[in-house]
Amino acid sequence: MDDQEFKKVIDEIGAVISAHQRFVLMSHVRPDGDAIGSVIALGFSLMAMGKTVFIINEDGVPESLEFLKGSEKVTTPPKDPLEVEVAIALDTATKPRLGDGSLHAASKAKIWLNIDHHISNPAYGDINLIDARKPATGQIIYELIKALGYPIPDETRDAVYVAVSTDTGSFQYGSTTAATYELGADLIRRGLNVGKINADTYDNHPYRRLELMRALLNTLQISDDGQLACWELLDQTRLDLNLQPDDSEGLIDMIRSVKGVRVAAFFEELHDGKIRVSMRSKDSGINVCNVATEFGGGGHALAAGIRMAGPLSDAKPKVLSALKQALASQ
Repeated sequence: MDDQEFKKVIDEIGAVISAHQRFVLMSHVRPDGDAIGSVIALGFSLMAMGKTVFIINEDGVPESLEFLKGSEKVTTPPKDPLEVEVAIALDTATKPRLGDGSLHAASKAKIWLNIDHHISNPAYGDINLIDARKPATGQIIYELIKALGYPIPDETRDAVYVAVSTDTGSFQYGSTTAATYELGADLIRRGLNVGKINADTYDNHPYRRLELMRALLNTLQISDDGQLACWELLDQTRLDLNLQPDDSEGLIDMIRSVKGVRVAAFFEELHDGKIRVSMRSKDSGINVCNVATEFGGGGHALAAGIRMAGPLSDAKPKVLSALKQALASQ
């Protein structure tokens, strides 16, 4: 999506928002900072305009993000469909990733807006604002709000920052642009307490996360050439440590950061017998999204994921083989 098309779609979204009153905002299951931050950011901006807004997520707000102002407005989907005119999906690469409950809750919406930065997004909305050039959906939301002259209450300000910070590795990843840093500067000028919000985001983990890290390190494997690292989380470990879904968030960066490692993979057994695979590349020549799509997943060139059939003993060798082939081709 080039700049001209980006502006055109923003204007189309603005026209839809102006013409309607009742909205439901959603993001993907097992939400991360960009997912929750984006729905809070846009939701509170719309509420400040006098719109009626419902903010839902299949799994609710992760414990690690409950510090965010406005997070109490994010609820799990009600059992009955909401009386809404417009549904807005944020940071969600495929519609099923919103979850069955959220899709049912939004079923009365006549218009679907799809706002995302995943390159694998198939454009499932009536209007699609998908820009893979942006490092986070939160940055797209910020640019939309600014372009349309919408209000930026404190909840929106803080949520945009967390959305962008968490999806850029605290402004470290190569997808971070000058515009991303300018966004951060603008939010600070608007009153963002950058020290406190960073401490709340990165320095406030439960002890069980440390226990999880120890368990993961005991499963660490590195290929003979040192380019591929992986570890695994068994469902029994999850039960033993009483883990929450977001306790593992960001831990893959530990093995990605090892000198010589070009690709990292994190395998998780889920309670339904499926396997969740997270992959990270720190080499632009290794596109892990291409590997993910081989198994029905998707994401970004340097960060992608899969949900596939188990057991782990079957799934893991298949994915590692595909990653090794990707490495060997470079």
